[in-house]
Amino acid sequence: MWFAKLALILVVAYVVVVAVMYGAQTWLLFPTRLAAASGPLLPAAAQRLEASAADGTRLHGVRIPPVRETDGDRLVLLGFGGNAWNAESVALYLHGLFPEAEAVAFHYRGYPPSDGRPSAAALLADAPLLYDQAVGAAPARVVAVGFSIGTGVAAEVARSRRLDGLILVSPFDSLAAVAADLYPWLPVKWLLRHRMPTAALLREVDAPTAVIAAERDGIVPPRRTAALRPVIRDLVLDLTVPGAGHNDLYAMPAFGAAMVEALQRIEDRHPSR
Repeated sequence: MWFAKLALILVVAYVVVVAVMYGAQTWLLFPTRLAAASGPLLPAAAQRLEASAADGTRLHGVRIPPVRETDGDRLVLLGFGGNAWNAESVALYLHGLFPEAEAVAFHYRGYPPSDGRPSAAALLADAPLLYDQAVGAAPARVVAVGFSIGTGVAAEVARSRRLDGLILVSPFDSLAAVAADLYPWLPVKWLLRHRMPTAALLREVDAPTAVIAAERDGIVPPRRTAALRPVIRDLVLDLTVPGAGHNDLYAMPAFGAAMVEALQRIEDRHPSR
């Protein structure tokens, strides 16, 4: 009798945990309150951007111009941050690494000051619009840079728009596969409402692509990045930073050097026009 009671308690507890995880998944994937602006202020030359999605949702972004004009078409770095990143932080980070380029990033929907509610489907649907708003009509060389969950959004941009290159930092083959690895005790296949099939998107991409990963990534397991590599048609750089985790990767000197090398490899494919 005691064994049956214990089994029932465990089953009920498991069902409760599953229900909680199901209800909390949007907040876990898109912790909008953690993405408040912080750190250095934007330079005086920075410009505020705004785009309107098909459903009327207003999306806000920022553009940081290069420190000086260069010959040929302008180079636009379109950044897509991780799930707790602020668009201003993304643009500032790219500007710090590549001051000769134009750095552009948008707050995902649901991430203040952008309107709406975040979801994987919405982020993917918004991606081409953000490209159009960032690039405009003037000729440009465009490289999308995705960080963590932003790699899926960058992959959708590469699939739907013309890109000169793609830099993926901590990429994964699919959001469902990552969730299944992190929570093997959950029936992720049936619970997950947010789908982001990065590998499937990249199968349609011809742009030169660089992959930068962390050796000890505890959020995006290395095998999820490994599963992505075979579908990339033009892999110009594949680098794993030794000893780095998912979050401390960005503080590693080797990471900054890898980003510079990634852009250089892409630029070698498409010399300035």
